[in-house]
Amino acid sequence: MAEIVRLSDPAQPAATPSLPANVEAEAALLGALMLDNRLVEDVGLKLKPHHFHEELHGRIYDSILKLTDKNMVANPVTLRPMFEADEAMKQVGGAGYLATLTGSGATLIAARDFAQQIYDLALLRALIGVGRDLVDSALDTSEEVAPLQQIERAESELYKVAEEGGAEGKAKSFAEATRDALQTAERALNSGGHLSGVTTGLESLNGKIGGLHNSDLIIVAGRPGMGKSALGTNIAFAAAQRFLRDVEDGIEPEKSAGAPVAMFSLEMSADQLATRILAEQSGISSENLRMGKISKQEFRQLARAAAELESLPFYIDDTPGLTIAALRARARRLKRQKGIGMVIVDYLQLLQGTGRNSNENRVNEISEISRGLKTLAKELNVPVIGLSQLSRAVEQREDKRPQLSDLRESGSIEQDADIVLFIYREDYYLAARQPADDHPDFASWQEEMGRVYGLAEILVSKQRHGATGKVRVKFDSRITKFSDRVDEGFLPEERG
Repeated sequence: MAEIVRLSDPAQPAATPSLPANVEAEAALLGALMLDNRLVEDVGLKLKPHHFHEELHGRIYDSILKLTDKNMVANPVTLRPMFEADEAMKQVGGAGYLATLTGSGATLIAARDFAQQIYDLALLRALIGVGRDLVDSALDTSEEVAPLQQIERAESELYKVAEEGGAEGKAKSFAEATRDALQTAERALNSGGHLSGVTTGLESLNGKIGGLHNSDLIIVAGRPGMGKSALGTNIAFAAAQRFLRDVEDGIEPEKSAGAPVAMFSLEMSADQLATRILAEQSGISSENLRMGKISKQEFRQLARAAAELESLPFYIDDTPGLTIAALRARARRLKRQKGIGMVIVDYLQLLQGTGRNSNENRVNEISEISRGLKTLAKELNVPVIGLSQLSRAVEQREDKRPQLSDLRESGSIEQDADIVLFIYREDYYLAARQPADDHPDFASWQEEMGRVYGLAEILVSKQRHGATGKVRVKFDSRITKFSDRVDEGFLPEERG
């Protein structure tokens, strides 16, 4: 490895050598980050510039974060102009020191370990600082002695050290929790009395679950053909559109009933999703859009809808075969860069676990994925919607309404979810049983089909925040759009 120059701290010439630090680890980490900027996503959430013992290293790290945050490359060449006039950099030979840091590619392998050690040593130095202050104040008897106040101050400083680096291990006071609860209630009041979270775009569903709440994992499940992806896309669009409208109306982003949305589409490509949304907004069949069977008037409608959607805060990642770890890293990046307030995954079973033996035990892999999505919801403090396939057991029953036991491959999905929504469309199953036109049952089938056609049920089968029940909505399969029924909202849970 290239020679690392140890910097000095003129402010504390005697004390600095005794403080726990690893300057070589700091230099090695900076070199690794400049060689591979993707590592920033792994260490950037936890490690902050003030965790570095050497101030110059902290400034270099801060500059790397700023460049990568702007989607710019951070390497010795791009960083050099920022340190031409830096006095500490001149002491170690000038901006050429940046190139010295990248001297060993072997540091890439241990970058995470270096970051963890730098973080741990920073906490130890903070503890030493608290201890020294405690000793100094306890030895000082020149003022009125107030031991209990000194203890309280020391406890406060220790808690600050414990909370360093983010929300890890942080417990909210009841006062903080109460303020958050009041803000939630205020949002519900201002929205007309039923929406305390991010809107789903369906008033009847909002009325049942109160919207989508931060840190919640919401599972939307159904058999193929029921409209899982359609509902996920509808919710994503409604949330992004509401956020845009609220911002234009001067509402503060944190008080908006909408949110910028990141959708991870492992099944459909970004242009397929965009086609769905354009069909929904223009009222033109998505099938006709794909096949070009549209008039000039319809094309003008389409162009108008596309122009209106250009500024929508809706981000689509259609990378196939993502692992849960990669998805979380990408979501963190979007949270930092775009301020997303909702994540949607379509669909859960297409994600991969990170374990080496994940393919050998699919149940364990799905458990890891559902836990990872719940952790992501809490870490980013946003609602995470995971779309999920149901097992074929549904098809074997006479009543094909889904149940919690139908969630495929793992009970951990049910356990980790805060809300479980099932989609059921009777017309889908009835259409499959259509008799011949000359069959005696055709007339009764036709009558029954007329009663249920275009209707869907969203079954709230689990909800930590309230009751379960059934929400009846309309579904237009032509443009894959769910919408409210004007005649009724939801029914209470039926108890046998």
